[in-house]
Amino acid sequence: MKTIIGTLFLTLVAFTWASAQAPSSPRVTAEGKNVSIAYGQPSKRNRVLFGNDGSGSLEPYGKVWRTGANQATEITFKKDGTFGGKPVKAGTYSLFSIPGEKEWTVILNPELKQPGAFGYDKIKDKNTLEVTVPAKKYKESSEKLMFNVSDKSLDLHWDKEGFSVPLKF
Repeated sequence: MKTIIGTLFLTLVAFTWASAQAPSSPRVTAEGKNVSIAYGQPSKRNRVLFGNDGSGSLEPYGKVWRTGANQATEITFKKDGTFGGKPVKAGTYSLFSIPGEKEWTVILNPELKQPGAFGYDKIKDKNTLEVTVPAKKYKESSEKLMFNVSDKSLDLHWDKEGFSVPLKF
């Protein structure tokens, strides 16, 4: 009888712990001919996504963001090209960004498997490149973070905000 009660108790504890964990965002990949991007795809869920520091926004303007959910977003260039007009070698990079009301800074860093942007200050000296692009305002809101990849641009769209980085191969 003690074994049954103990087993039921442990099962209840395990179930309670598992149901208390926040669901993680799915990891998705956007593919282009010469570039692909793998990212955790968060949802808006009635939150204010971007805004001034102290505004209660999910991602404050002027702060480094992993540009997705869970571990940092990774972008793979299948061949050499340009990213925002700057040369980039074929390979895989972590993609970070600094959102802004008028412009975004988009960053490529060779350190992979980063747990978000928490340790970014320790690896920022290794940045491969940084580009600044105008903030993009969309007419339609996107509930989920979306990347669109082509041989001409990398576009981010979440809610009504985002950016576009020119690509060339």
